[in-house]
Amino acid sequence: MTAGPDRFSGFVAIDWSGAQGVSHKGIAMAHCAAGTAAPTLIAPPGRAWSRQGVADWLLERADEPLLIGFDFSFSAPFIERGAHLPGDRPTPDAHALWTHVEQSCDDPDLGARSFLEARRGRHFYFGAADGRKADFLHWRRCEVAGGGARKPSTVYDAIGASQVAKASFAGMRLLHRLDGRIAVWPFDPVPSRGAVVVEIYTAIAARDAGRPRGRSKMRGAGALDAALSQLGSQAHRPLPAYDDHSTDAILTSAWLRTVAARDDLWHPPGLTAQIAQTEGWTFGVA
Repeated sequence: MTAGPDRFSGFVAIDWSGAQGVSHKGIAMAHCAAGTAAPTLIAPPGRAWSRQGVADWLLERADEPLLIGFDFSFSAPFIERGAHLPGDRPTPDAHALWTHVEQSCDDPDLGARSFLEARRGRHFYFGAADGRKADFLHWRRCEVAGGGARKPSTVYDAIGASQVAKASFAGMRLLHRLDGRIAVWPFDPVPSRGAVVVEIYTAIAARDAGRPRGRSKMRGAGALDAALSQLGSQAHRPLPAYDDHSTDAILTSAWLRTVAARDDLWHPPGLTAQIAQTEGWTFGVA
């Protein structure tokens, strides 16, 4: 199913975090309604968002026509080797992977560091003691789409500023909680009503808003408003402070509003039925 122009009336972008602990300054959520008004940040119930708090917020709004984007990888590579974690418990699809991660973790606030550390050197790279980093670099099909361009990291790389492993596997614990209650594209078909969750890559939104490669981050009001204007959005309400998490969430929420009805993004040519069930796809990669 393709989402028509009136399918969603609200657009939410969430800058996610896999950090340890139960309160995360690295999580930011922004929302905008249909139209041209700039997105606004959604205030956390406390000083900062917890991952469980984000899950609760979503589940309370499961029946609302929201398109919700998260910036973590929803699954691990499968096509290349025929398994997400070769030699580990078999996970024939992403739903099974989410369950496996959930049942293997006791970290607070949907954390997943213990899952990675228990598989260090077999599946996840934490440093030179684990062997050659090149042996851990495997990508999903959506990550090598578009002429072979790759994301900065893979879900098996758990070291360095660009690593996405901790956030992605923590995110899989959140997806396990949403499973069967909120549709998660492309693993689930887009329903005729209710909320839908998609994987996003904030750099795609930044490029579509005119930000050059390598300069996607916006740390000031002027840069953010210029990018919002490129997406047909009004200027944002001034923020107390400007950080990458907040500006990424605001801009990507506006981007979701502009692209939500594009058929080519819901049906990218590289998205096969097998990929849709095992690896998933980043919304915006056509």
